[in-house]
Amino acid sequence: MTATLHSPLAVQKTVEARAPRAIAFEVFTARMSAWWPMATHHIGKADCADVVVEPRVGGRWFERGSDGSECDWGRVLVWQPPGRIVLAWQLSAEWKFDPAMHTEVEVRFVAVDAETTRIELEHRGLEAYGPAAGTMRDAFASPNGWGGMLEHYVLVAGG
Repeated sequence: MTATLHSPLAVQKTVEARAPRAIAFEVFTARMSAWWPMATHHIGKADCADVVVEPRVGGRWFERGSDGSECDWGRVLVWQPPGRIVLAWQLSAEWKFDPAMHTEVEVRFVAVDAETTRIELEHRGLEAYGPAAGTMRDAFASPNGWGGMLEHYVLVAGG
């Protein structure tokens, strides 16, 4: 279990999907390629063909290029289907994998009713970016960041 890092820099987004909790979790984790903007949000030299979250604590979170290459983004810190996942985001302010970088993306899946799930995302620990922390927070909070990505996720999960 990871400790919660409270910070005014944290980015928090909440959306609702017309999907049962287990489906909402599965779309977020096992079908990330269906909603992640792979054409614009990847770090590899090759076009991004897949986004993978290995379904276990310690699993990798990475992109697979169209040429088969792989670029790590982070790892799975907490795996509690269908209610919660915490991912280490290990991309630098230059959008390159850095094993020494550590911010966290926590996503909670809360049943509103049998057919609706509230998804609560928090990207925290942005102080790790040092002088670039404010710029990175703005990027994560922008329409091209978590908000826009979650809007697309909701459409895929059952908008």
